[in-house]
Parts: sequence; structure tokens; C-alpha cells
Amino acid sequence: MPPFAPTVGVASTHPSDMPAEHADLPVWNAENWFYEDFAVGHKIRSLRRTISEGESMQFNALVLDMHPYVADQMFAEREGIFGRRLVAGAFVFSAGLGLVATNCVNAFSYGYDKLRFIRPTFIGDTIYTVRTNLDKRPKYKDLGMIRASYEVFKGEGELVLYCEHLQTVRYRDPAAFADQVEKTA
Repeated sequence: MPPFAPTVGVASTHPSDMPAEHADLPVWNAENWFYEDFAVGHKIRSLRRTISEGESMQFNALVLDMHPYVADQMFAEREGIFGRRLVAGAFVFSAGLGLVATNCVNAFSYGYDKLRFIRPTFIGDTIYTVRTNLDKRPKYKDLGMIRASYEVFKGEGELVLYCEHLQTVRYRDPAAFADQVEKTA
């Protein structure tokens, strides 16, 4: 497998509304990759994070998810099939993807496919994410399509969530892909 470009600290923006000595510094976690820079097979792994009760309930309140499995301790312990409260799947999805999210200024989310909640995640579980670039193809005049898998694990490697993220990414050299883009009606 070929070596991959660095994933952090790549200079990507130079705002004109800040001092030049600040604007010239590399931006943390803000990449300027182009379509050509995404390598199929490239993998990254996040740091781990433990999901607390407070942030789980804060998320539930924010999205108005008060299902008894995520919001009612007594129900979850006495009547629920897991014997304890779950973390909402939408939160596991959001937190898991956030762990490997980059701030690539040339990429735009197109959507998600194959989202599956494989195993339950509970308050107090520690999660981490592995992202793998699965494939890429020219799509539009100025943008190609990247497909990456996100696997969220808990504990010591139990898969709890899988999805595929589709992103459109700017070409460095659009002319190189002009004869490969999808035809529109």
C-alpha cells in the first residue's frame, strides 16, 4: 500500500481578516485534500471516548428522543430486554462519525448508506471508530465521489455501528476527469 499524505496540520485556509502571521500557520484538523489525494484502502482510527449519562441525556433532550430505553432508568432495568439504559443510536452515529471527522475544505457530505446498529451501546461504554476509504469515482464536472466506511466499536473491539459515507470532493485538476463524469439528462 502506498504511503498516505498527513492527515493533520495541513495548511488549508489563509483568512485575509486575521494577522498574516496567524493566517500562515497550519490549521489543526483542517485538510485541503482533493479527489486525487484520497487513496482507496486508506484507514484511520480515532481516539477512544466514553459516553457519559449527561451527554447522552443532553442529546436525547436536544432531539426530543425520550424513548423509555434511553430516558427511563426504571423501565430499562425492570422491563427492558437489556436491563439498563441504551445510548440513542443517533447519538452513537453522530459521536462515532465525529471521532474521525475531518474538516476537509474540498469535501462535501452527499449522504450515508447502509447505516446499521449492530449491537447496543450503553451509558458508560467507550467507543472508537475506524474509517476506510472504499472507493472513488468521477461524478460531476468539478467533483468526484468518495465512499468510505465507518465502523464504530465499543470496549475492546465489539462492532456496534456500520455505515458508508458518500462525499463529493473537488478535483485538483477537473480537466483530467472531463471525459469520465456522469452524463446528466
